[in-house]
Amino acid sequence: MTKVFLVRHAEPNAANHEDSLRELSEKGLRDRRMVTNYLKDKEIDVVVSSPYRRAIETIEEFAENAGLEIETMDGFRERKIDDQWIDDYESFSRKQWGDFSYKLPGGECLQEVQDRTICALMKTVKKYRGKNIVIGSHGTAISTILHYFDNTFGYECFKNIKDKMPWIVEIDLDDAANHVAIHPVEDISGEIGQKSQA
Repeated sequence: MTKVFLVRHAEPNAANHEDSLRELSEKGLRDRRMVTNYLKDKEIDVVVSSPYRRAIETIEEFAENAGLEIETMDGFRERKIDDQWIDDYESFSRKQWGDFSYKLPGGECLQEVQDRTICALMKTVKKYRGKNIVIGSHGTAISTILHYFDNTFGYECFKNIKDKMPWIVEIDLDDAANHVAIHPVEDISGEIGQKSQA
C-alpha cells in the first residue's frame, strides 16, 4: 500500500500576482505549522512538491524537521489561468468544471491539468511504491486528481475547499496504483478538511 498525502498550500500573499513566486502570507506561514504537526507522526518517507513557492513553503518546515529533501515536480504546479490576472475567478472556475476543455487563450483547461497531475502522480507512486509520500500542491491541481479517482468530485466539491488553506487529503493506493480510499483529513482545530464522498 502506498499512502499519498496531498497538501494544498497555506494562505498565499494575494497581492503578489506572479504565480510561481507567490509566497505565503504571514497567516500562511503560521498555519503551515498545522501541516507540520499533522504529518510528524505519519512516518513519511518522501516529500515532493510543485515548484511554486507557496507550495514549497507550506511543507518545508515539516521536511526540515523530518530531515527530508523536497523533490520538485512541475506536474504538480497549479493550473495556468491566463497570461493576465482575472477578477471573476468564480465564473471562470464554474465554466472550467462544466467543460474540462474550456480555457482562456493563455491558459490550461482542466483536462490538461489533470493529464499532467496524474502523470506526475503515477511517476511518483511508481518510483516510491509502498512508501508514505507527501506532495505539496494547489487547490485546482489536487481537485483534478480527486476527480480522476472519483468523477463525482466536481465544481461544488471544489467550491467547498476553495477557502481551505492549508488542506490535506490522503489517498491510499494499491500496488497497481488504483485508489483504495480517499480521506480528507483534519488538523487539531478541525478546520483543515472535512469528510466528503471524494
